[in-house]
Amino acid sequence: MPDPRLDPEMAAFNAMMDARAAALPPIRLTLPFDGPRALTEALNVPLSEGGPAMAESGDRWVPVRGRRVQCRFHRPDLPGPLPLLLYIHGGGWVWNSIDTHDRLMREYAAAAGCIVVGPDYALSPEAAFPQALEDCAGVLRWLAEHGAAWGIDTARMVVGGDSAGANLAAGLALYLRDGGAPLPPPLALRGLLLNYGVFDSRMDTPSYREFAEGYGLTLERMRFYWSVYAPREADRLSPLAAPLRADLAGLPPCLLHIAELDVLASENHAMADRLRAAGVTVETRLFPGTVHGFLRALGHVQKARDAVAAAGAWLRERFA
Repeated sequence: MPDPRLDPEMAAFNAMMDARAAALPPIRLTLPFDGPRALTEALNVPLSEGGPAMAESGDRWVPVRGRRVQCRFHRPDLPGPLPLLLYIHGGGWVWNSIDTHDRLMREYAAAAGCIVVGPDYALSPEAAFPQALEDCAGVLRWLAEHGAAWGIDTARMVVGGDSAGANLAAGLALYLRDGGAPLPPPLALRGLLLNYGVFDSRMDTPSYREFAEGYGLTLERMRFYWSVYAPREADRLSPLAAPLRADLAGLPPCLLHIAELDVLASENHAMADRLRAAGVTVETRLFPGTVHGFLRALGHVQKARDAVAAAGAWLRERFA
């Protein structure tokens, strides 16, 4: 029986996506991973259609660690220089892309009046921890040093992400704080936008038990994601991989958006508590009746649009 707590629009969206998935071969958590990625893109890229038009949208390349990282660039039609949201897409560290998250990035750019840059970081299993984190750190550091040429006000930067992207955003903030990728002084992050993030490698919380199956993101998938992102068990204990295990003092103000019916809900609530205990300014918002990944449903679920509007208001405050 469907969960009576499920938002009706969320339920309809889930049914639509299930029907679309049924028309494709099953997505199997097996290697090599190019096939599963292609199926996931086929399902999710169409969800990026629509949304606000930008004055400029396109791809640019950033030199990072001896190679180039492709980045999606969105600028709204506003006089510059404009603040920056570096937005890191989710997908279990193994799939999704700057294409699947294109509309979400444009929505944030319009709602917050900022430039949004999305790095197409290296994915697992081909790239294990900490390569994705180092990719994102390299992009942010390059933008801090050279972003003025892109019309970016480098004194006003926020990092955000959803799911595995929120994990990378939090890990990046810790990495910056501890000197792993220092920004040019006196620059510092203005905030962290964390959407239903992966914050710990423990998978025995109340929400993992309650929502292990039947709510989109499953316990089985999270076990697979962790096994390929951090194949060495010792790395799953690193604060940069599991930020809930870190000393969180000194992080910038955070906005946490939490899906109610999500295996990750417990660790998101715990992350908010730990941040507050560390003296970090935190705002949280729980979205009743939503499941993990609900922000991809912007064209279908009002609560996804509500979340973007709330984040836009918060970002404008951080950029002020």
